[in-house]
Amino acid sequence: MQPDQEKSKRAKLHTQLFVAGGGLAGVCAALAAARNGARVILCQDRPVLGGNASSEIRMHVSGSSPRGKELQTEARESGIIEEIMLECAIRNPQRSASMLDLILYEKCRDEPLLTLLLNTAIVGVQKEGNRITAAYANRESTEDHFEITADLFADCTGDGRLGYEAGALFTTGRESAEAYGESAAAALSDAYRLGSSLLFTARDEGKPMPFVKPVWARTFSEEDLRFRGHNSWEYGFWWIEFGGMMDTIKDNETIRDELLAIMMGVWDHIKNSGNHPESLNWALDWFGFLPGKRESRRFIGKHVLTQNDLEQAVDFEDVIAYGGWSMDTHPPGGIDAKEEKPCSQPYTPYMYGIPLRSLLSENIVNLMFAGRNMSATHIAFSSTRVMATCAVAGEGLGTFAAAVLQAGKRLEDAWCDKQLIAKAQQMLLRQGAYLPGRLLPNGNLAAEAQITASSEQEIGRAAQVIDGHTRTVSGPLGVRPDLTEPGTHRWMSEPSDQTPWLELRWEQPVDIRSITIVLDTGLHRHLSLTHQKANQNRMIWGPQPETIKQFRIMAEIGSEVEEIVHVRDNYKRQLKFDIPVDQVTCLRFEVIETNGLDHARIVNIHIE
Repeated sequence: MQPDQEKSKRAKLHTQLFVAGGGLAGVCAALAAARNGARVILCQDRPVLGGNASSEIRMHVSGSSPRGKELQTEARESGIIEEIMLECAIRNPQRSASMLDLILYEKCRDEPLLTLLLNTAIVGVQKEGNRITAAYANRESTEDHFEITADLFADCTGDGRLGYEAGALFTTGRESAEAYGESAAAALSDAYRLGSSLLFTARDEGKPMPFVKPVWARTFSEEDLRFRGHNSWEYGFWWIEFGGMMDTIKDNETIRDELLAIMMGVWDHIKNSGNHPESLNWALDWFGFLPGKRESRRFIGKHVLTQNDLEQAVDFEDVIAYGGWSMDTHPPGGIDAKEEKPCSQPYTPYMYGIPLRSLLSENIVNLMFAGRNMSATHIAFSSTRVMATCAVAGEGLGTFAAAVLQAGKRLEDAWCDKQLIAKAQQMLLRQGAYLPGRLLPNGNLAAEAQITASSEQEIGRAAQVIDGHTRTVSGPLGVRPDLTEPGTHRWMSEPSDQTPWLELRWEQPVDIRSITIVLDTGLHRHLSLTHQKANQNRMIWGPQPETIKQFRIMAEIGSEVEEIVHVRDNYKRQLKFDIPVDQVTCLRFEVIETNGLDHARIVNIHIE
């Protein structure tokens, strides 16, 4: 079929926001936009969602949480990614990789404004000047070809396929130190990147399990691996890394083949070298054939995020997300760089903000992007590339896109509209995301009430539920001091209080339309689906003990008191109740049970 004939046979779809790429950035972008009223099509070229977190690759989701310190630095990402991880912790006690696939699929399928196209790859675009008018996508499994028109386009593909087809400016490789004044960059620029990895899982079968080395597998000695720990075998090794000195897009098949040879060679060393006799009963259970890719294209946005931005934790006026992973660079030679440690991971002094401008194309006026292809130098990217950071950037993108569409504006006008940006920031905060230096909006009826409690700890006064903060980040490696305030920012009852309650009383009756309550889910801890024991030991898999499991809300209306909310078996961080109740003089939040903590905690109450 000739190209023109093929185009004429394409099924035509129209939406407001088209999101290419179904990794965590794309999923969170699509969900955020759809939940805020935008019609969305999400296109993913694989049969499952999740990208590097999916069952096809099985990398655990990393982000800011290693900075955490209880009741001082709550760094873990909240919002949609927290919702997903909490649900996975509850529904997936067996830690099945496929269950996370299912949860992501269900989240997308449950949104009436979101259309999901799996097994569908971007193959081209249609443009008018510097504007994308349509994306072309093929689903070969059903022999369907699509032409998708939209107002806004978002590239969350990692490799930047949509933006590449549109001619969006991008870069690859490593900048020189002089280019952006980065002390961690090399003296000269080059084309090298972070390499890709293949993971595996293994288990103890309780009996001798032989392994026959494939003839094409590589050979490794203890000396070869002296900087790469390999004494724990349940979950493979991220340092099985290769391809950083190649084109990680064009050479991906060659990279995959070599990674398989490396993986099998490492496992052969563990099983057959004689250096690890305790591996006798261990056998490979699963191993990937799809490389987990770290780096390829990075788009040039209206702002290029740099090492200095991260280290200074710049207070961007258009902050839309945040990060906090280390600046995690790897030698381009990967496992073949035997004389080098496999990574360098210095932490920035603070959690840092990510500006909206780093998610907007410099030259394609209606193109946004989130994920590892966002606008950043190689050094800044080494921190922003991890999946939890990509997820919150995706939520920021999707929320801003919805605000733009609601306002009826064009993206080229909206990105510098300070009022619209502030609105999107407030939307993000209200839906559970966190932005450094930004507080929940005014207009909270709870702030007009007298607040009392059955008991309160010195560090957890009841009045803190209306202070506008939804976490504490003033501790070590937290937020820049001038962008937060010390304190726990939550009510904490006394452990001796067996029937804790918190009460809001108004001098004059108020009409209530909604109640939003933010609970403690232990944001100082890591929480992610992982098959690695060391990572599992850092978390609590299941309901988080700080979270209130059962509570009820009692409303005083005139001389009557009635129960308007009763929640059981809760594990969620944020709950919103759309319950119109008029002429209320008092609300009492009665805590019946936590998920294990010896006292009750409520972080924030917002009433409209």
